[in-house]
Amino acid sequence: MKKIFLVIITFFFVSINAQSSCNEILESVKSNGRAQTFFSPSSEAVSQITFYDVTVEYKTYYFAVVKFSSNLYKEYIYQVGSNTKMNYSMNYLTSAGKSFWKFIAPYNENLKCAPDFD
Repeated sequence: MKKIFLVIITFFFVSINAQSSCNEILESVKSNGRAQTFFSPSSEAVSQITFYDVTVEYKTYYFAVVKFSSNLYKEYIYQVGSNTKMNYSMNYLTSAGKSFWKFIAPYNENLKCAPDFD
């Protein structure tokens, strides 16, 4: 299982454009990572963000899985920095949407699995 996940991690450093690849990454992160979820039921923008830490070969990777209020059944995955969860957690109660834009959205190009807001 570790070797399979290592192969998937390798894809993070290559441009990933196919939605099936994003779904594979998402499922692998969910099944191999440690999670912490932040809910924002009153937010008009972001409904839920789950942060995952995944360790492979002594290196830890950080991800945020986002559910937007406009579509609770669709999840988007971002590969984020190590301090993103802490920054988001300290600010999301004030505004989950602003915290998303400030701390998570800047990572939208890492995996190419984020929605296009243009």
